[in-house]
Amino acid sequence: MCCIPQRLGQMDICKGVVSLATAAGAIYLLYKAIRAGIKCQPPLCSASPICVARLAIEREQRGRDSGELRRLLNSLECKQDEYAKSMILHSITRCVYLLESEASTCTNDDIMLVGSMLDDKDNSVKIQALNTLKAFSGIRKFRLKIQEHSIKVLELISTIWDSELHIAGLRLLNNLPLPDFAHPQLRRVMPALMEILQSDYILAQVQAAQLLSNLAQKNDLLYDILNCQVHSNFLNLFQSAQPGCLLHEVLVFAERLSEGRSSPHYRAVKWHYNEQSVHEALFGDDSRLADRLLALVIHPEEDIQIQACKVIVSLQCPQDVGVRPSCPPSHSCFNNAE
Repeated sequence: MCCIPQRLGQMDICKGVVSLATAAGAIYLLYKAIRAGIKCQPPLCSASPICVARLAIEREQRGRDSGELRRLLNSLECKQDEYAKSMILHSITRCVYLLESEASTCTNDDIMLVGSMLDDKDNSVKIQALNTLKAFSGIRKFRLKIQEHSIKVLELISTIWDSELHIAGLRLLNNLPLPDFAHPQLRRVMPALMEILQSDYILAQVQAAQLLSNLAQKNDLLYDILNCQVHSNFLNLFQSAQPGCLLHEVLVFAERLSEGRSSPHYRAVKWHYNEQSVHEALFGDDSRLADRLLALVIHPEEDIQIQACKVIVSLQCPQDVGVRPSCPPSHSCFNNAE
């Protein structure tokens, strides 16, 4: 019987040794995992933003390309499923922003490869391709090549009702000078752009307003915008309850339209507008734009106040040829309001 306590003690010692060895092994594996994570070799986790940032730092320090962007573009050429293509494009976008020197060494063929992803059947791939083209558009030498895809981008945002795609496509278009050859397509998609402006997706609305403001400065597109049909509640866009970012952009849009329609070039022609057009909603005899603007003059945000005043001034002072000492009396809706 005296052997039993001795054996129990030996068993406890064995268990302790085994537990210690297991713990030591676990600690070693954890150490290896952490060490691998810190090193973050590109083949293992190159899609990580931390890894891309590390590559950017290394390039600055060593003055040589990481080769990561080229590896990603090469992998995009291989046959991939939709999820893989989407992730590769997402990683390329990160690399372009963080590894701009490497991105500058890319070629027009690389831009065409990314652009070909706009024809993919999966919307997520299209969205990521748009984001990648937006990243490349920050490099001047690629802008002309990216402009060639503007027709396709306009087609996508006018035929697919997806807020994320609208945001990505409009952000790209707003980052490019749109070529004249895109103007016929812009006329065709104007109703779609106006629908996006009147949607319930703030980010998409802001981007649409920015694009329409730019297009309003094109003489050959101004009438197409002013005669575009809108909903009866279009002026709700100018309510003080709207987010400040959206309010500011629609006020800029209204100012550009007001300046454009008041220019001698535009007034030289007698234009006719449909009853539910942008022109009638903003500048027609029954428009309540004056009331909206006067309410915005006391908006809590100063830039909204300033922009509302700019619209009021543009309505009161037509853009005549030559220098005028003062604005002539106007027959605008503000006189009626007074």
